[in-house]
Amino acid sequence: MAKISRIEPEIPALKKRAKVAAYARVSMETDRLAHSLSAQVSYYNGLIQSNPEWEYAGVYADFGISGIGTAARSEFLRLIADCEAGKVEIKLA
Repeated sequence: MAKISRIEPEIPALKKRAKVAAYARVSMETDRLAHSLSAQVSYYNGLIQSNPEWEYAGVYADFGISGIGTAARSEFLRLIADCEAGKVEIKLA
């Protein structure tokens, strides 16, 4: 009698992609610095989305906010809260 062996299909597990976000900031509200902030956001968008091992979690940006403290940086504080909530695993700045 012939022996029959069942071969189970192997389904490759997809590698979990890291949730990555970036933070951009300029401290003064001028046209030149507005362009700088836009350039930072564009750079981080491209950098994160071009990496196949990363999942885009956003770019957080504060405009015209001093770097002395964090209390007035609403986007920075939102980024920290999202990190604590597990929505972001890697931060670029």
